Amino acid sequence: MSDLTTYLPQVDPALFRVPDVNRLQSAKASPHPPRILLLYGSLRERSFSRLLSEEAARLLTAMGAEVRTFNPSGLPLPDDAPDSHPKVAELRELVLWSEGMVWCSPERHGAMIGIMKAQIDWIPLSVGAVRPTQGKTLAVMQVSGGSQSFNAVNQMRVLGRWMRMLTIPNQSSVAKAFMEFDEAGRMKPSAYFDRVVDVMEELVKFTLLTRHRSIPRRPIQRTQGERRGTDEARQSIGYLMRSVPVADRVRHRSAHSHAAECFTPMWNPSGF
Repeated sequence: MSDLTTYLPQVDPALFRVPDVNRLQSAKASPHPPRILLLYGSLRERSFSRLLSEEAARLLTAMGAEVRTFNPSGLPLPDDAPDSHPKVAELRELVLWSEGMVWCSPERHGAMIGIMKAQIDWIPLSVGAVRPTQGKTLAVMQVSGGSQSFNAVNQMRVLGRWMRMLTIPNQSSVAKAFMEFDEAGRMKPSAYFDRVVDVMEELVKFTLLTRHRSIPRRPIQRTQGERRGTDEARQSIGYLMRSVPVADRVRHRSAHSHAAECFTPMWNPSGF
């Protein structure tokens, strides 16, 4: 009689892997700083989610990260424009470039704001063999006009999990945000600011620990890798990049090469 604890007739032995810490590390580690993309959710001139994101960007830069921020102004509603729309292409290019993200949303009517959700909805879960968000780190923050709340960060956590991102444990929720910034738009010293420092430090640490490790790669992807190979992944990256204007493609050609490096290990049948 078979041992019921190890008998797995549904599993292909050639693709089954016992997790091994020594095989999680990518053979090719990139020397560049951690690449962090920041998204914020308000278009007002004095947007507190933008001001909080700017403070986060300063902290991330001081911690050695390379930072880019997407301006959502002009981004169409999801499905109201083709994927080739310049703002959509810009957002998707930045997502490919990034190794981690910060999402910062105001809370309105007890929920994250639509501007923030629209940005997230324009990020595809997959394009062919490429999953642009899988395995990337994520930190979530929110600002509120009233008392402290966690509705927006909780909703963004659900979205991050759905997009197969590694959402860090720490988070920031700034209450009565209009009182936390000075006239120049800088955040005042406070426990709220200290928490932002903690969150950004944790994000950088998690990004450094995971960006070259194939932690999120799943058995089903090894099966797909056997069938389709790396070429489809590269073709999918090419599809994403073709939606970017030629001038921007040249200007940000490093994003294309970085994306290819990131997704190539996904299709290595001997890897994890």
